[in-house]
Order: sequence, then structure tokens, then C-alpha cells
Amino acid sequence: MTRPLCVMLVAAEASGDDRGAGLAQALRRRLGDQVRFVGVGGSKMAAEGVDSPFDISQLSILGLLEGLLAYRRVMARVADTVALAERERPDVVVLIDSWGFTLRVAQQLRKLQPGLPLVKYVGPQVWATRPGRAKTLAASVDHLLSIHKFDAPYFEAQGLPVTFVGNSALSIDFSSADGARLRDDLGIAPDAQVLLVLPGSRPSEIARVLPPFADAVARLKVQRPGLEVVIPAAPTVAAEVRAVAGAWAHVVEGEAAKLDAMKAATVALACSGTVTTELALAGVPVVVGYRLGNFTHMVLKRLLRTPYITLFNIAAQDFVAPEFVQDDCNGAALAAAVIERLDFPGTRYAQVEAQYAALDKMGRGGPDPSEAAAIAVLKLIAERA
Repeated sequence: MTRPLCVMLVAAEASGDDRGAGLAQALRRRLGDQVRFVGVGGSKMAAEGVDSPFDISQLSILGLLEGLLAYRRVMARVADTVALAERERPDVVVLIDSWGFTLRVAQQLRKLQPGLPLVKYVGPQVWATRPGRAKTLAASVDHLLSIHKFDAPYFEAQGLPVTFVGNSALSIDFSSADGARLRDDLGIAPDAQVLLVLPGSRPSEIARVLPPFADAVARLKVQRPGLEVVIPAAPTVAAEVRAVAGAWAHVVEGEAAKLDAMKAATVALACSGTVTTELALAGVPVVVGYRLGNFTHMVLKRLLRTPYITLFNIAAQDFVAPEFVQDDCNGAALAAAVIERLDFPGTRYAQVEAQYAALDKMGRGGPDPSEAAAIAVLKLIAERA
């Protein structure tokens, strides 16, 4: 009997943990007990058998200055990850999102194990900023699994093979989600308006984004005392969210509760990220807010090649969902945008339809990304055999 294939999956944040778990499930469906997993990840990957050597919340860093301050800690975790690969000798390593961390892991593994197949799952957004990263990635890994149709030309021009697998956020199954169930569980009336607040999954996002979101909610509550507020908290920041928002919002945890909340929502106020795509898929009109450190924002303003930060806005090349960034992300502006959508059903309907059209441009209804990623990984291994 041949030894099981050893697949190393490396994810450093919540969205990567989700993609890693999906890929592990898809590989196990094909290989059964002839595959085993090692690597770095969160709770979802742990449930699939990935025993992470450290808590990935240590790597939830956003911003240039924050990255510099955390450099020694990040490099220590890079060393831990590389040591795991040296010990386990995987047949392939899949490095998921988290550009700075996974790039350093890839570069060190390339030096230590030149023949080890390295796959990057989700490329840097070179079409938005820092196009030179395409060349850097091409020198560091063997293959890119892309979640955007428009990625390939940028990386293939540098000699990096690309497989478009699609965005896992576009294949979320809402068939079991039940907004009425969430309302019943939380004691929310069937006809009450529900504002869904999603302040991010990183501690730095909670620190910067939740305060203006909280100010917006306070303003809305003055005008709409009966407005119900629900926060689906990511496990990485649930304690912080409860400490800040537990007095004025229903804080729920878990994937099922999050999907129920999306189906129950009238409007959402969300931190920019994967969750905006999920909300659009659920048919929820979204108001997007985001804040970075001042230094990071100053630098990125000079590097950005697009006026949009939300993926479906980029696909539409329009502000389908309003975006409030940095100083514009304040309680008064956010509350006004939310009120407009609470008060006018026509505005909500038009935005939802525009969001759906943008999702179609992004590949909604395509093949399951985890299945496509599994096929690509196995093909690469077979070619290297």
C-alpha cells in the first residue's frame, strides 16, 4: 500500500482558513484515507485535520507600520511553518492568501526544498496596486490558483501558470439559511428592520472600524429606536466584539448563525473584505466602511490604480455599494447611507439587482472553487511525479 499523499495547507487569517478547509474536504472526497494534511490554519482547517503549530490570530496584521512592528513575530511564525515542512516533508504546499506571510514561507521553502511544488491560492491584487508583485510571486511559487477571472494575464506575463478556480464566496449555499429562525432565536419581531454589522475579522479592523460603526448605530438608534442590530462575529475577534458591542447588538457566532443573519438582514454595514461578496450573494444591500493606519493609507493612496475597494464594485466599475474610507468612514456619513436604504425599498432593490449583476461578472454560478482547486493541485502533483 502506498503512503498517503501529504498536503501542507498554510492559511493565516479567517478567509484563508475557510478556503483551506474547503480544499481539504475536496481532496479527501477524491482520495479518502490516501491523503493527510499538515500545516497552519484556524478552527475550520483544524476540523479537517490540520493541527496548526500556533494560533493564527498572531498573524492578523493590517497596515505597513503594524507590519513593521510585528516583523519579528511574523518571522518567528515563518520559521515555525518552515520547520513543520522540513519535519513532515509534504508532497505539495498550498499557500493561501496572506501575501506577506505566505511569500516569506514560499521563499524559504524554495531555498531549502527546491523541488517541492508550491502553489499560491489567491494572488495579490496587482491590477489594483503594486504590479511588481506578479514578478515576485512568479519567482517564488510554481502555480497560482486565481479567484478572479482578470488575474491571469498579469501573472502569465511573468511566466507563472494560472488556474482560475473561482471565488469560494460565490458558491456559498444559502439553501439552509433561515432568517426567520434567527429572528425567533433572538426575539426579533418578523416585521422589525434588521441592521447587520460586520466590523471585520482582524483585531486591527475591530480597533479601527468598529468605533465608527458603533457611532453610526448610536445615531441610527436615536432616529429608529426599534432598529435591531445583529453582529455575526468571527471567532478570531468574538471576545473583543462582545466587549464593545454586547450592550447594543445581538452578537452571534458560527457559520450557520452568520448565514441566517444575512437572510434576516434589511441592510448591512460591513468592513471591506470577503464578507461584502457574501452579503451581495445573500441579496443584502451593503454600505461599506474601512479604515487603515494613517501611514498605510497615505502610502496606498499613491499606489492604488482603482478608485474602488469592494470586489463587486471593481467588477462593475461603479460604486454599486457606497464606500466610506478613512476619514469618510465616520458615524454621521455611515448612518446617513444606512438610513437611505432603510427608508426607501426602491433604493434597496436597485442596489441588490446591481450587486447581482456584478456578481455575475465575477463568475457567480460557476464550478465549485474548492473542487476546481483540488483538481489543479492533483494535476500539478501528477506532472511532478
